[in-house]
Amino acid sequence: MKTLAAAALLVLSFCATVSGDEDTETAVTAQPGDVALLPCYTAGNVTPSLTTWIKDGREIVRGGGDSTPSPSAGTQRLAVLQDGRLNITQVVRGDEGIYLCTILLPGNNIYHGRVQLQVTSGPENVSLSITTATPLSNGTLIVFRGSTVSFNCSASSYPSQHLTWGFSGASPPNDTLLTGLGPWLEYRIENVQPGAQGVYSCTAHNTVSNQTVKKSTELLVYYAPDRHPECMWTPAQDPSHIYFNCTWFGAYPTPTLRWGENHDQQQWHEGHLYATEETDRLSMILNRTLLSDGQTLTCIGQHLARVPGHENSCSFTLKPPFPEGEPIATAVERDSITLTCSENISVPPASTTWRKGLQQEVIIPGPKYILSEEGPVLTLTIVNVSKEDEGFYFCRSENPLNVTELEVYLTVKTSSTYTGVIIGVFIAALIVGSTIIIAKTVYNNRHRICLGGGFGQMEDTGDVLDLVESDDEQIFHDTVPRLPPLPNGNHTTLVQIHRIPSNEYEDSESVDTSAQQEDTVQTDEPEELVTF
Repeated sequence: MKTLAAAALLVLSFCATVSGDEDTETAVTAQPGDVALLPCYTAGNVTPSLTTWIKDGREIVRGGGDSTPSPSAGTQRLAVLQDGRLNITQVVRGDEGIYLCTILLPGNNIYHGRVQLQVTSGPENVSLSITTATPLSNGTLIVFRGSTVSFNCSASSYPSQHLTWGFSGASPPNDTLLTGLGPWLEYRIENVQPGAQGVYSCTAHNTVSNQTVKKSTELLVYYAPDRHPECMWTPAQDPSHIYFNCTWFGAYPTPTLRWGENHDQQQWHEGHLYATEETDRLSMILNRTLLSDGQTLTCIGQHLARVPGHENSCSFTLKPPFPEGEPIATAVERDSITLTCSENISVPPASTTWRKGLQQEVIIPGPKYILSEEGPVLTLTIVNVSKEDEGFYFCRSENPLNVTELEVYLTVKTSSTYTGVIIGVFIAALIVGSTIIIAKTVYNNRHRICLGGGFGQMEDTGDVLDLVESDDEQIFHDTVPRLPPLPNGNHTTLVQIHRIPSNEYEDSESVDTSAQQEDTVQTDEPEELVTF
């Protein structure tokens, strides 16, 4: 009975110990191939008499003190150390789990422990790839603006892992793009832009061991502006020289610019390629000996973002100046005159000036000479013209190709010359007008002039002529006397003139209407009677 009571007390004590120790659990993590030490009793420095380890409800090893080794004690991977710890060599997957230990301490005290073994691996074999990207010699990847880019990250971890795509660029400095569980993770960008340039990182995190592996790569976004380079020119101090400038801003990385004569760069050779440099602004200076009429200068911009043979370019064709205007001008003394010259075809634009005399002295603006310029038109106004201003004037245009002049001769006339001309014109007009008046008068009185009255009789505007055949002379026999026949036998004609009073004398002559004047005219024609 005493033995049974002692056994019951031991069981109760064991149950109390187990219930008190299982509330705490120790976790141990190991990777495959490592050595794992699972602790059991950590309360003091007492060496246990016997330690038993159980997993999944079965005893796996026993040892320590003077106890007899269990059948499992002979395995090479499992062993109980003197302090009761379980030593597992060359851990493998499958060793993970819950381990229970029972320790018999001196004084028949029993201790129970609980240990969780976690077998983890990785992250390992972490890799990232960016499709459509081209690697440079230093490992940096490049893509072109507007393309579609796929980012792929993969890793292996046991028992599980968490993958994250991160980005570090100009702004924001750090950013998490995408996260997920599993062996791989893909991130995609449509129509990539320069803001996507930066460092991309793939982070693999083991959710059990909390180990993290991170791998990064730099991505560059190359792009070139859609517009063409700009070709310009700048005058040099020497007018026979000129600077040609080519700019092409907005490309990454810096483009390569080339100045040459032929648009087809494949045909450029040493004599036709003037300058080339990796820059976004290229200048060169050429003198007149290297320039000619109709010559075409071309600047080509080369960039990795442009397909070979489809580079952007700008060009212009050189033309010498050709000033235009009237070559002859006339002015009157003390008047003002304006000479005009225009030049708008030269490439590069010409510098145009007015000059005077055969020595081509430069005309300086002042009260005497007024110079004005409106677009391509250049005018010279000479104020209070005198005889000294007569002579040659030159409109001189110069660009790096050539110098061309328009020659204008100015004639200055005195005011008296024009006065004589005006008087002569007036006299000529007076003569012509008088002639017209006289001719009209003669025409209107042609019947009187033809009848012999002449201009002396034109004042008697009241006369009327009546012509009567000779057969009717009997009717007028009593009033018109017959003239004797002429010796040649022909009859004569009696002309009787009756004066018809004018309006101004009508009243005074109405009393005496019988007073008439008769004139007789002889003719060789048949006898006729004319009565006025």
